[in-house]
Amino acid sequence: MNKWFYFNFLLFIAAIWQVVRVSPLTGIKTHIFLGLLGLLFFLFNWTRHAVFSTIRNTPKRETKIKLANLSKRIVPYHRWTGTTALIIIIIHASLVIQRYELHLSWPKMAVGSVAGILLIGMVTTGWLRLFRPSIRKRKLHLYVGMSLFFIIFVHLLL
Repeated sequence: MNKWFYFNFLLFIAAIWQVVRVSPLTGIKTHIFLGLLGLLFFLFNWTRHAVFSTIRNTPKRETKIKLANLSKRIVPYHRWTGTTALIIIIIHASLVIQRYELHLSWPKMAVGSVAGILLIGMVTTGWLRLFRPSIRKRKLHLYVGMSLFFIIFVHLLL
């Protein structure tokens, strides 16, 4: 298994932990639920990176074929899953701003804003690759994704 599977699992556990820690008895607030749902859509898509990394690094041909076939079935939904994550996160951000107002001096809100901007960049580069693919766009999409992953992790820990 690739290290990205472990990172994804760690991020998922951190998200569940934060949700349980923040709202143990009162129930999950709508903005927190939408943030978690958006994260799940993001992780579903980001797991493809882990699959491709495993395909590149595994010596077993059978494993490569199995993972390539799995990834091939998910490809048609990849852009739409990312776009859905973006829409959910925009609603999440709207509810947070409505509830707490926009305070960029608060670390969690500032980092969340950066994550939102990166997510917009991620979805944009993903759709642009459909119309005019290039190595530069592919690498930009990948590096924005990696940055977004770690910024989300920081957002969760704050």
